[in-house]
Amino acid sequence: MALLLPIAFTLGVWWLSTGLVLKAIQPSAGRQREALAGASLLLLVGIAGVVVTRDMATPLGAYLAFVAAVLVWAWQEVAFLLGLVTGPNRKPCPPVSGWRKAWYAFTAIAHHELALVLLGAAVLLPSLGAPNSVAAQVWLVLWVMRLSAKLNIFLGVQNFYEPFLPPSLHYLLSYFSRRRFNMLFPFSVGLASIIAVIVWVAAFRTDSAFEEAAFGLVGTLLVLAIVEHWLLVIPMQPQSLWRWALKGRS
Repeated sequence: MALLLPIAFTLGVWWLSTGLVLKAIQPSAGRQREALAGASLLLLVGIAGVVVTRDMATPLGAYLAFVAAVLVWAWQEVAFLLGLVTGPNRKPCPPVSGWRKAWYAFTAIAHHELALVLLGAAVLLPSLGAPNSVAAQVWLVLWVMRLSAKLNIFLGVQNFYEPFLPPSLHYLLSYFSRRRFNMLFPFSVGLASIIAVIVWVAAFRTDSAFEEAAFGLVGTLLVLAIVEHWLLVIPMQPQSLWRWALKGRS
């Protein structure tokens, strides 16, 4: 029963934070400036939260560290979806394939990837050797699973989450491949599932309230990331969960 709280908390933060990011990037110049300013303020709060919670090996510390990492992650989501931190290549993919297409795809998001590295350092370095490394674990789940999703979309999946992509970034769709299956998908989902099982076994076996909260938060987030991977290949419309945030999107 104690694990129900971190499960519910993670689900709530995932749903609400996704919706707020989508709402923030609505096509209005004034709102976009406000969105970036707000996200930048929350970024500072998040980085401070990572530092403050690193020594808080308590259930409260686990929850606060989780939120801190999500706040840092939210900044790069907003900056990317606003088209401010993407890459030097802002054109549709030319008629190429193979490694040349991969290079063009990378240049379309190179600045975004660099931002992830820098923000990752801001989260991971303070967590090294710290009693509370939840922020680092959350960041790694978000980062690695997002990279996996990008690679799978590049190689080919059924669904691209097009409704989540603003019109100004629709040129990125030319770098995606639509097919029913790619060879990376079972490997990425399978490996993530094995890690998720290990995390949840640890969550059920531990006698520490802090570790129970930490494993529950990270384990639930990892399961959500796995579900998001499956939504790339099955005929569903996850955007219905965030209709309130997508309202007004052309």
